[in-house]
Amino acid sequence: MIETPRRPGAYPDREIDCQQAMEPGFQAVVDCMVESGWTREEAKRALRRLIAADNMAQKENAKVEAELVIARAMIRAGRPRPW
Repeated sequence: MIETPRRPGAYPDREIDCQQAMEPGFQAVVDCMVESGWTREEAKRALRRLIAADNMAQKENAKVEAELVIARAMIRAGRPRPW
């Protein structure tokens, strides 16, 4: 089971607590990858790339959401769509 934050909201060591909560799962994923024939470095490199891809996806999703907000506002205002 993953440990929950010590309290809701921001607090000084929240990121460290998150890292510690994630550590067992991270090690389990890496161990499974190694048991399946991948090297530890390959597994860690793949995880870094997955994190980077997730960051890019989150940024793109935020852009699309912002565009949708603008488009909806324009429709409500009776203005034609810009596309």
